[in-house]
Amino acid sequence: MLEQYIPIFILIALAVLIAVAFIILSYLLGPARPNKPKLGPYESGMDPIGQAKERYSVGFYIIAMEFIVFDLEVVFIYPWAVRYQEFGPGTLWAMVLFITILLLGLVYTLKKGSFKWDMLPGSPAK
Repeated sequence: MLEQYIPIFILIALAVLIAVAFIILSYLLGPARPNKPKLGPYESGMDPIGQAKERYSVGFYIIAMEFIVFDLEVVFIYPWAVRYQEFGPGTLWAMVLFITILLLGLVYTLKKGSFKWDMLPGSPAK
């Protein structure tokens, strides 16, 4: 029974072996010229200044929540849309209610100014 899986185990072992070999070869053959800028911390192309416990703007969190909400919306709506013909009218009204609640949330965040990118801290001044 396990002989069916032997090619898979061989492939996994070969992939791990090649990955380890490439890492070792890059360590041995690659140039090692460390300097102060290379060894310094890197944060999105900007020099890190200030404390690590610096507070972020609430706008960043609102945008993150909107992303999560609309990502979840796709997770729920896509399977429903694929199998729509098999469901009764109750699921249609449930989905209309779901989309309406999400739309109200979007309108709320739009009125709060979550998409005014020039108002977020760290954005370039106009």
